[in-house]
Amino acid sequence: MKSRSTECIPPQSPQPIDARAIPSVLVKSTMKLVLASASPRRAEILKAAGIRFEIHAPQVNESAVPGETPQQLAERLAAAKAESVARPYAHDKNVIVLGADTVVALDGESLGKPRDSADARVMLRKLRGREHQVITGISLIRIADGARHTSSEITRVWFSEMTDREVDHYVRIGEPFGKAGAYAIQGIGGRYIPRIEGCYFNVVGLPIARVWKALVDLGWFGA
Repeated sequence: MKSRSTECIPPQSPQPIDARAIPSVLVKSTMKLVLASASPRRAEILKAAGIRFEIHAPQVNESAVPGETPQQLAERLAAAKAESVARPYAHDKNVIVLGADTVVALDGESLGKPRDSADARVMLRKLRGREHQVITGISLIRIADGARHTSSEITRVWFSEMTDREVDHYVRIGEPFGKAGAYAIQGIGGRYIPRIEGCYFNVVGLPIARVWKALVDLGWFGA
């Protein structure tokens, strides 16, 4: 299905929600979801969607493999995260594990999280005034029988021009760190995103509609 172009009034960024306040009809399932990610943004998206879960941070080497495309990288790391966390739950047959990884792609190059301030500045200067892609790979494992779903969502993002002064200021406030491509669309970085085409939540870090469809296919809802 062709994605819809969105002029930049992004949806309100997801806010932390107390899962106890979510109506039980929205989260009814006999299965347990384990999020294999330490990202607070992914947790907030799941909470806002009314999906109960617990968090188990994975231990995965996120380095790219030579010759790997950004989409291959995102899907491989999502699967590795899910597999890493699935092992401790091997005897809990009522669990689905969800791993995710987000990569920014520019001219075939994968931009992950900046290593330091200098790396963040390099990334932002590459992105300014240009279109790029945000790719989030997701991987789900149903522990009971090992059934898997791995796929990825791609969103096109247009970045405004940024002056060197704006780049330096943005890096100094600290928001680029821990973010693929060194920016956060749901934060101050949203000032510089005039247009996207595709899923907004994918750019934040989790394509929730794709995740929900995969959960339903694996028997989550009404299981």
